[in-house]
Amino acid sequence: MKKSLIALAAVAVSGAAFAQSSVTVFGVVDSAVSYVNGQDNWSGLNSGGNQTSRLGFRGVEDLGGGLKANFWLEAGILADNGSGNSGYSKAGAGEAASGELAFKRRATVGLSGNFGEVRMGRELTAAYNATSRYDVFGQVGYGASKVWTDAGVNGDSTTQRVSNMVTYLSPDFSGFRANVNYGFGEDKDAQTGKFSNSASRYMGAGLTYDNGPLSLGLGLERRNAGANTAEFSGNPAVFDAEYDVNAWSLGGSYNFGVAKLAAAYRNSEAKWTDGVNSAKDKTKGYYVGVSAPVGAAGEVKASYNRYEITEAGEAKQKADQFALGYVHNLSKRTAVYGTYAYIKNKDGAAVRLSSDVLLKDGEKQHAVQVGVRHAF
Repeated sequence: MKKSLIALAAVAVSGAAFAQSSVTVFGVVDSAVSYVNGQDNWSGLNSGGNQTSRLGFRGVEDLGGGLKANFWLEAGILADNGSGNSGYSKAGAGEAASGELAFKRRATVGLSGNFGEVRMGRELTAAYNATSRYDVFGQVGYGASKVWTDAGVNGDSTTQRVSNMVTYLSPDFSGFRANVNYGFGEDKDAQTGKFSNSASRYMGAGLTYDNGPLSLGLGLERRNAGANTAEFSGNPAVFDAEYDVNAWSLGGSYNFGVAKLAAAYRNSEAKWTDGVNSAKDKTKGYYVGVSAPVGAAGEVKASYNRYEITEAGEAKQKADQFALGYVHNLSKRTAVYGTYAYIKNKDGAAVRLSSDVLLKDGEKQHAVQVGVRHAF
């Protein structure tokens, strides 16, 4: 009888210990049949038309007294061919692109409590999170806004994810939150070749306010020049230019019930030098989006983007992007979707919906995606 009681007590204690910590396996598998009309026509299967395909592991341990430890490992995958190279496997100079699975979407460990949360590792920046959340297409697929990548035409943009980063996330103060990042450059000066504490260093902050139907966000960030942020010529020993980038963004949304209206603006300035000459590139992005429920399981969404690019010594270039999409949820985890997008460039701009297809008449592209998304 005593042995039975001891055994039951051991099981109870063991169960309590396991209850204090948890590990979750999660992911998304998303593939879409896609068509792009440009200088040439392209059709095929793409991964991540509605959400980026991924595989991840996250866990939490209750340390007592309100203190918790956590970790998050998340890798991108290409569901159309099974590769682990989803666009995040190359993080900087010295790292070769690879098709192997790598936790480049997020790799963090941290502590949280009444003070907020402190995390260390690689993840999305606070500035990006504060305002990119207003993109009704979730920054994925042909409908995604390019405001947060500075139209994707210059190499002088801040990165959405930063490695070697320390992050602080504040508690909620009546809807207000403040999150800050400091990313160690761990890099060499691109010109001298010597290690520098400031080379490739990243600093940023995201301020948000969420209260009922109203949501607001402000992002501020700076990325210093360095070998990991330089554009290189065909000779890896020779760089073309390195950039100091300062950017800020502002966004917001309001849910009217029948529809949610969102808007955002981003301003980015990149001071560059090739060791002899220096100048400044400027990029501005304007975004407006709307989404509305259709019945109990559907959602229709549309967006308009305006990109204005002014490279040093050149006239302002412009591009207008329109997108329309529909998502129908078959269950809580599975959905089918369709997206149409169109972009038109002016004054020499060359912004594309798909980097694999040249612009038609040097100006236009149409793109369509129809796919299935499953989350687990």
